[in-house]
Amino acid sequence: MTEPMIIRVRVQAPLKTVRHALTDPAALRVWLGEHAEVALPATFGFWGRTIPEGDAPHQRPLHADERTLRFAWLLDGEETTTEFTLEEDGDATIVSVSQTHFDFQDVITGKSVRGVLQTFWCCALANLAEHLEGRELTPRVDFTTSEMRAQITIDASPADVFGSLTDSEAVTRWFGYPIEIEPYVGGRFAMGGLADNPDPAKVVELEPGRKLAVDWGDAGVGTWELEGSGGKTRLTLVQSGFDEGRPPYAAWGGFLSGLAELRRYHEVPDWQPMFLP
Repeated sequence: MTEPMIIRVRVQAPLKTVRHALTDPAALRVWLGEHAEVALPATFGFWGRTIPEGDAPHQRPLHADERTLRFAWLLDGEETTTEFTLEEDGDATIVSVSQTHFDFQDVITGKSVRGVLQTFWCCALANLAEHLEGRELTPRVDFTTSEMRAQITIDASPADVFGSLTDSEAVTRWFGYPIEIEPYVGGRFAMGGLADNPDPAKVVELEPGRKLAVDWGDAGVGTWELEGSGGKTRLTLVQSGFDEGRPPYAAWGGFLSGLAELRRYHEVPDWQPMFLP
């Protein structure tokens, strides 16, 4: 068994407020899933279109106190364990999610729905932070459709947003992972950097201030389209050209959680990444 996957995020809200958002069904319906039912210690469940295998609640609570929430989650026939832990950080709270039964090979092969768990929790934690900080939520993965299209508005000019999508240093900052980009058609887009990525994606369209399209291979082509209005940018992200029988939900979740941090990068004063090492 692999070690549990851990994701950490800093939320600008007191610990008690965060704990309430994790266990209040009305709050869960805002930032996590369409449906939620909570009556601890006996019941903790969430389900809906934005939840993997979300046809029904497949969770059962294991432990809950003021700083910890642990539950079992049946996914692809395996009972996994998810644990939230909360830690005070001045006026903020550090939220950690530990998830068992995640194997990165499932991301690559698509063999198990558990391959989506890493980016699923990244999206969920981003929206938890946005919800508690009074900001607009980021679109979530819909696991019931193969259509992959999302739109957000960023309080920055198209030129500034486009720069943050094509400048290697800027993208590395807000995405939180080394990325090198050759910003021209035919250029390479290398996750991890050009020296460490023998098979980088390729830039297939580029119109400064308007459009960027990158061919990711089996995951299809990701296209960012920008339209300015009133000093703001309407950014539309579309994923296309993939095998619709095997939608790349894990990759799509990664792009969407990236959108959340991209918007914060432009809008939050004295911005610092919400995701922590």
